[in-house]
Amino acid sequence: MELKTKDIKSVLKRGDFEYPVMESFYTIQGEGKYQGHAAYFIRLGGCDVGCHWCDVKESWPVDTHPIKSVDTLLSEALAFPGRLVVITGGEPLMHDLGPLTEAFQTAGFRTHIETSGVCETFTGSWDWICFSPKKFKEPNPAILPFVHELKVVIFHPSDVAWAQDWASKINSNAHLYMQPEWSKQASMNPLIVEFVKTNPIWQISVQTHKFLQIP
Repeated sequence: MELKTKDIKSVLKRGDFEYPVMESFYTIQGEGKYQGHAAYFIRLGGCDVGCHWCDVKESWPVDTHPIKSVDTLLSEALAFPGRLVVITGGEPLMHDLGPLTEAFQTAGFRTHIETSGVCETFTGSWDWICFSPKKFKEPNPAILPFVHELKVVIFHPSDVAWAQDWASKINSNAHLYMQPEWSKQASMNPLIVEFVKTNPIWQISVQTHKFLQIP
């Protein structure tokens, strides 16, 4: 499904578009609906949300990362057999992702995004949109009808009610996940477990890649 609220025109050819890339790597998706699937991750630089518990704060600057073209990113991903690409950050929607997703879909990839949904403009053609709202900056409500997966990080007990509020705003077909913040698992896990047992429309997302000690 394509979520695009602004048609961005450019004289650049698709393959010439460039992005600040903190890292890109082939691994196993550790979270959410596609947990356990082989996936190629592209982590773009740039984020102004400012989650204090963020485990990739080095991704926040937009101008300190190597610049890579669409053609380079696609070529690197094609070196691996998996055909699922996850665009993450940072906040990936700070960039025009139309050329990037078009190239990957043309090459036979499923395109997934992990976003806080705070940006004014949503670009790209997506097979899966994981929406992870944050208290630190209000999301743009335009994304809500298109969400495939709601993933709320639970850092404090009050986040459970906050997650329920977001679930009431998105489309009814979206998958609902609560994920304990990694450093708070001991205190948050029992709370989330009891909540999901009582509210079975929700599921628990666990950062399995950290248990497996892979990127």
